[in-house]
Amino acid sequence: MNLVRVSESKSVWTATEFMPKFSELTGKIDVDVCIVGGGIAGLTSAYLLQKAGLQVCVLEAFELSSGQTARTTAHFTTALDDRYFAIAKLHGHEAAKLAAESHRAAIEKVIEIVNNEKIECDLEVLDGYLFADSDSREGILDKELRAIHKAGLTDVEITPSPLEFFNTGPCLKFTGQMQLHPLKYLKALAKVIVARGGHIFTGTHVSQVEGGKSAFVKADNGAQVNCASIVVATNTPVNDLFTIHTKQAPYRTYVLGFQVPKDSIPKALYWDTLDPYHYIRLSQTIGESFDVLLVGGEDHKTGQEDVPSHRFSKLESWTRERFPMTTEILYKWSGQVMEPVDGMAFLGRNPLDAKNVYVITGDSGNGMTHCTIGAMLITDQIMGRTNPWEKLYDPSRISIKAAREFIRENANVATQYADWFSAKKKPGFPDLAPNSGSVYREGVKMIAAYKDEVGNVEFLSAACPHLAGVVTWNDVEKSWDCPCHGSRFDKHGKVIEGPAIKDLKPLTILNRELSAQKTRLLPDSPLTERPM
Repeated sequence: MNLVRVSESKSVWTATEFMPKFSELTGKIDVDVCIVGGGIAGLTSAYLLQKAGLQVCVLEAFELSSGQTARTTAHFTTALDDRYFAIAKLHGHEAAKLAAESHRAAIEKVIEIVNNEKIECDLEVLDGYLFADSDSREGILDKELRAIHKAGLTDVEITPSPLEFFNTGPCLKFTGQMQLHPLKYLKALAKVIVARGGHIFTGTHVSQVEGGKSAFVKADNGAQVNCASIVVATNTPVNDLFTIHTKQAPYRTYVLGFQVPKDSIPKALYWDTLDPYHYIRLSQTIGESFDVLLVGGEDHKTGQEDVPSHRFSKLESWTRERFPMTTEILYKWSGQVMEPVDGMAFLGRNPLDAKNVYVITGDSGNGMTHCTIGAMLITDQIMGRTNPWEKLYDPSRISIKAAREFIRENANVATQYADWFSAKKKPGFPDLAPNSGSVYREGVKMIAAYKDEVGNVEFLSAACPHLAGVVTWNDVEKSWDCPCHGSRFDKHGKVIEGPAIKDLKPLTILNRELSAQKTRLLPDSPLTERPM
């Protein structure tokens, strides 16, 4: 039985909290550090750098925390998405120890910030459980537990399932994990930053990032921030054309928020070991007679799923089978995670301009802690302090042991360019569903056609302006997604996620031709042009 009643993609966080509004940057401003991106990575960096005595400025293209931070499920955990035994194999046992140490330190840092600033953000310290469920890999939990203990997390233990209604099989129990409401947390951080003299500008889309002796960041409108250091905190770097993007891959991930009877599920964090895996937590709203069960997963490569909405159906079936108390679905949304080929995030000095440009990317499903680690590490680097995690997360690193995964991911990217040589039939526009898009070939051009709710059609080049991948239509987010490096554009071609920094190109000639045809059609014809 499908009880879905929500039609738009909206997270529980954006439905229950509003971020403060800020103005667009105009003119020029001088600061010590310019941070590009207003999510958890950017605002945490701004907060810590300001605490260190530096003058900071945050630039956000849309509104604060409107990107992937609003689409997380906000697990703060030492149970890493990439298993500890895999990290030890790729990087060594000492590196696995540093990974565990850094994630634990990130949790402690957030708790410290919340306590020091007296932030009300529904923060809760709780247990987490990793279970194998139907994983066919025999002994995977035992193997992981041995690696976890070698990494120094000696308090992790194997335990029976904590859920009476769902026999997960044995679990690894992680103590001292954490969850919170990410927008409440960042709303408070933003207010603190501004109150202490920091600058935050929204609606300011960055078009140029220039490191070096005379470093600056320039926006589309010509506004400019002159600075000594730059932090690019945009989920995937918008300042790097190629280097980082060959070492990580973009994946879409899906979340459903189910209404469940209050206190019917023990409050904890839950994860399984499957591929694609699932992650689970509870969200409670004061005054409500129910809880919201957040279940995420069913990941796939960005732009490489013909019907993304089918992932919600799979996620719903998986959840209802295991959590029989679920009723209607209150929220649904998807997000984007960056998976590094060697399991470690890329945090620190950017490879191409390592002197004073820094990046935070490669979250690998642990974005909350990785972003906090990145902010801590980069603050130390800018302040000239040593940091024990610097080598582990170095964006310039080359992992020989991850060569097979590097080749596999980049071969996948190369395969996507075959779309330029494939035959894609032109759709019958009267038959194209409202609020949907289609990509087709016309001669040597690949064309993205979008039909709005009232039947207007507009045409765009389907070539991603980053590295010319052919975009695909995402029926969940109503967006154009690039299957090569994860750039995303709204239905009208406006860039909403990097690495692209430019919009899809409007095909003016086709739009004019369609406009001319319109004059020969009946007034109620569904084939009309959206005004350009």
